[in-house]
Amino acid sequence: MAHCVVEEAEAILDREFPALDKGFVRLVDYLGGDERVVQAARVSYGAGTRAYREDAGLIDYLLRNEHTSPFEQVVLTFHVKLPIFVARQWVRHRTARLNEISGRYSVMKDDFYVPEGGDIALQSTDNKQGRGESLDAALAGEIRAGLEQGQRRAYGDYGALIDKGVARELARINLPLSLYTEWYWQIDLHNLFRFLELRLDAHAQLEIRRYAEVLFEITRKVAPRCCASFERHRLHGVRFSRDEFAEIRRRLGTCGDAAGDAALEGKALERFEEKLRGNPPGKQNGGPR
Repeated sequence: MAHCVVEEAEAILDREFPALDKGFVRLVDYLGGDERVVQAARVSYGAGTRAYREDAGLIDYLLRNEHTSPFEQVVLTFHVKLPIFVARQWVRHRTARLNEISGRYSVMKDDFYVPEGGDIALQSTDNKQGRGESLDAALAGEIRAGLEQGQRRAYGDYGALIDKGVARELARINLPLSLYTEWYWQIDLHNLFRFLELRLDAHAQLEIRRYAEVLFEITRKVAPRCCASFERHRLHGVRFSRDEFAEIRRRLGTCGDAAGDAALEGKALERFEEKLRGNPPGKQNGGPR
């Protein structure tokens, strides 16, 4: 089994997996996988058995109980091409090492992100940082054309400044956030799971969610058992506060009258009901950007 996992991981090294219209994610290198997590844990927990099922159970136990250090032993390095506005959200996660292409040293490529028509929407009326109702195809097409026109104009101005010999670090300053940049991004598995937990959430911006989906599929090849456990306990799992848990017990009739009569109020009840609907709050973008 371990041999098959290594073969699958090696097979995707240096392959570009597309994201958005012109972006990609590429696994440059990795250190360790499921076996490394198990080996690191056994330093603390002793040798024990090494059957596949028991290793998977150990990984489950570690992740469920937040024994994070064994997952930090696995490290992945990605080459990512992404729009600058996505990059600005991405770097809110300050638990990785990155090196980005420099517009001071290099002439930036004429690559800009243009959203698909179906992804263009109005501002949400109940979410200050999200999208709401989609636009009709004609209006969406008009907006796409306007975005492309603005991008061509901005890059033309940039090129003209470069041709005049203006310093690259100055020529770039009017380029829009839709311009693509590239970086190498290295992160351990524990912090990658934290990134994915936030950026795969439905509240995350669509564009960064697309990258998170690609990152997760690549990571499955490197550490499939860890990813399965992450899906089960973190990505699709739910945590409850003490008050919310008390309300669950009350509704199930498993506690005494005193606790049962203590109904949740305001935000606590709202959070509880959101969780029951399968839409956990509190995972919105990992920050205000």
